[in-house]
Amino acid sequence: MNLRLVETLPALAEELATLLVVAGQFDLARQVPELMIVDRCGCEDDFCASFYTQPKPNGAYAAAHDCLDLRADRGAIILDVVQGQVMFVEVLSREDIRRKLRAAIP
Repeated sequence: MNLRLVETLPALAEELATLLVVAGQFDLARQVPELMIVDRCGCEDDFCASFYTQPKPNGAYAAAHDCLDLRADRGAIILDVVQGQVMFVEVLSREDIRRKLRAAIP
């Protein structure tokens, strides 16, 4: 199941794009309109609203893996980026996002 981020979680997509621009990550910000939600994190922690934007890797990400903490005003938003491509969006302590994500992907 692939869902467009901008259609499924439009407020988060807007926030993500804004945070990326503020962080000077213009190439990543340009990816936001096309990001897909491929699957949600399977950890089942009650504070997690994280999701994959690319298929989950078998094992660890490649050596060109970066983590980017976007310094969100509420909760945490951290991106896993591999070779300049957003792979995973870690969203923590955002119950509003968690509810909507779980409704879209039970």
